[in-house]
Amino acid sequence: MPYFSTYEPRAEAEAVRLIERVDALATHHDVEHGGVRVRWRRFGNDASNPPLVLLHGGHGSWMHWLRNIESLSAAHTLWLPDMPGFNDSDAMSEPASGQSLLDAFLDTLCATLDGLVGAETEIDLGGFSFGGLIASKLGARRGRIRRMILMGSGGHGTLRRMTVEMINWRAAADRDEERAALLHNLAALMLHDRASIDAVAFAIHDISCHGTRFRSKEISLSGGLQSALDAIGGPQLLVWGEYDVTADPRPLVAQLARDHPLRQGAVIEGAGHWVQFERADEVNARVLRFLSESRA
Repeated sequence: MPYFSTYEPRAEAEAVRLIERVDALATHHDVEHGGVRVRWRRFGNDASNPPLVLLHGGHGSWMHWLRNIESLSAAHTLWLPDMPGFNDSDAMSEPASGQSLLDAFLDTLCATLDGLVGAETEIDLGGFSFGGLIASKLGARRGRIRRMILMGSGGHGTLRRMTVEMINWRAAADRDEERAALLHNLAALMLHDRASIDAVAFAIHDISCHGTRFRSKEISLSGGLQSALDAIGGPQLLVWGEYDVTADPRPLVAQLARDHPLRQGAVIEGAGHWVQFERADEVNARVLRFLSESRA
């Protein structure tokens, strides 16, 4: 019986231990900007390549990249934040007069990153879902981006393919109802193959949702991805899962890659929105190949 319909305390405990094991591989850095503390995790220490910065999705955390960290950090120094208002980082403060919340968010993310890697350091930059749009806007603002890697990015401005309504897990009467809602949402939005909804997927989603204090949906739906990518230029890898319900991947990839010789589009068969989790081995191999090819 697939995990999503059962409760297995032992499996969930093992999943938490796995997350803790991977977290223990990181060096934690807390950097403050404008009164907001941002937690960054560094994995690996390969100074021969530019830092690889990866941003998580909405209702997410650094754990959205859990199944990619060890493979990618073998050849690259990874920098993974909990963005402001998520998981271990502080919530956003009220922005200064005349400044939008998104601008304040980007200022905080950029300043804390530059405090760690250096403002003039070239980086490779990627993001998932909401984090894909944030990565594109951050890259356009910051510059010094060598390569972009986006997974199921938001901000594309085309129609979503959602056919199943999400459940408000915060309105649950008890933990059992809350847990059922979270599992339902994993199947409705994040993962295509229900066998992929295992104890690790649930633990990541559960912990990350409970740590979310920032509304990202409106930003993800606001558009702006293509113009930001055009402003950044350079080699770009744009990946969607075949069954991603937040987009119609094949025409979208064709649209974004058209007339952009340095922009690669890929649709991963059998995967849903959280493509780098559901097809981690394939995604890891493709990302590493892209980074290697771009250096040649």
